[in-house]
Parts: sequence; C-alpha cells; structure tokens
Amino acid sequence: MEDQDVLAERFEAHRARLRAVAYQTLGSASEADDAVQEAWLRLSRSDPGKIENLGGWLTTVVARVCLNMLQARREQPVGMHLPESAVSDADGTGPEAEALLADSIGPALLVILHTLAPAERLAFVLHDMFAVPFDDIAAVVGRSPAAARQLASRARRRVQGVTPVLGTDLTRQRAIVDAFLTAARNGDFDALLEALDPDVVVRSNGTEMMRGAAAVAGRALTGLRSAQVSLPALINGAVGVINAAEGRPISLQAFTITGAKIVAVDLIDDPGRIAEADLAILGR
Repeated sequence: MEDQDVLAERFEAHRARLRAVAYQTLGSASEADDAVQEAWLRLSRSDPGKIENLGGWLTTVVARVCLNMLQARREQPVGMHLPESAVSDADGTGPEAEALLADSIGPALLVILHTLAPAERLAFVLHDMFAVPFDDIAAVVGRSPAAARQLASRARRRVQGVTPVLGTDLTRQRAIVDAFLTAARNGDFDALLEALDPDVVVRSNGTEMMRGAAAVAGRALTGLRSAQVSLPALINGAVGVINAAEGRPISLQAFTITGAKIVAVDLIDDPGRIAEADLAILGR
C-alpha cells in the first residue's frame, strides 16, 4: 500500500477540481465538501497501485456520491434552505480552487438544473462543464453511452431555454413583473400597489387565499424575504417568478396580467408540481 502521506499529496492535487465538480452538481458548499471527503475515504481504503488514472477515478467516485445525494434530495420534502456561499469556512480554499469556483454556475442556471432529473443534471455538468467522456458518465449513471449522451442533450435543451426570445405581449408582461419584483425588493409598498389590480387575487392549488391589492402587496414584502433569489421566468408559457433558496426552487408565482396590471397570482409550492412545470429563466 502506498504511504498515506504520499497518497494524501496526490489527492490534494485533484481536490480543487473535485470540489468544483461537486459544487456545480450539488449547488451546496457543505455537501460538496462531504462528497470530496467521501472520495478521500474511499481512496484511502483502496489500493492506489491498481488505479491507472487517479484523476478520472476520483471524478467518478465524486460523481457517484453526488448522484446519490441528488436522488436522496428528491425523496425528501422540499423545505427552506439557507443561502450558502461557494466557499465554506473551513476548507482553506487556495487560488486554484477559487478560480474554479469563480466559474461556478450562476443562480439562474442553478435553479434550472434543480428542475432536472438527477441523472440528467449530472450528465450535463460532467460533460458540458468538465468534458468527461460519455463512456465514463455512462458508468456513473448506469446507462449506455448513447443513453448518457441523450441525458446531457435533454438537459442542454432545457438550459439553453434560460433566455427565450419574448414576443411583444410577453415583453410587456415582463416589464410589469420586473416592476413588481423591484418594488418588493426595495420595500416600496406604493409601487407594488401600482403593479397590482385593486381586486387582485392570490390562489393556491385553485383555492383563493387572498384578495385585494393592499393584502397582496403586504404578502409580497414579507414573502420575498424567505427566498435567496427571485427570478423572472416563463412558467407554463406565462411570465411569472421563481423563488429559490440555495439554488432550489421553493415556489413559483404564475401571474395573470390584463392591461398593465397583475390581476391574479397562482402559487405553486408543491415539489411535484414544481418539477412538472415548464420553466425557463428570463435573462436580464
């Protein structure tokens, strides 16, 4: 067996890339650290003399750990997730790691990736962001190379829809939604009232929850604080808002707009319905 100190040095040479793979797959610094630590534990229990390509072996291990984490997430209820920096307090991130993390996916793409199935997300990140061959990805996701290619292709089509071209009417709706979001972020109650129809209604699963511009404006001011990021988006073909925390969609707001006013807001916070929604983040 290789001396543990030498093995640790060889592992450290790959840590920055491994952590970047894990972070861009999981969107969580603490979970990325856990995935990298698990890779080290597995390496320390293995015979490195039998590993021909250490970097490839470690990437495969981290990818499999991340896939298990993503699958476990989908089996758990979606709750509130606190914002989390790409750099954790205890990791002693060096210049190389900081450079890799600087290229990390932004909040809009992270939200879209969280709407993908775990295997699709992993295939996209590994191939499109880290140039991992489909033969290697296939071994991780338990599919054929052709199927792994299809997974990445489906994810790529979804990601490329992040900035769709809007028609005239949707462009007008986007301007109204932007005004609503700006007012909510700035705590501007009067500007919120201006964007809302006096008799605006908020519905959840088709059931009316609230009616009236003043009540809805007040809810908007408090509700936005629970989200790390709120992004304008196309939701099932209409302009609305995705609220997310730690890159994960926690609720959708689909707006019905008549003239220059928001007349209805349909809330979607059920994880299953969020996963089924046709979503596209709108660029700035």
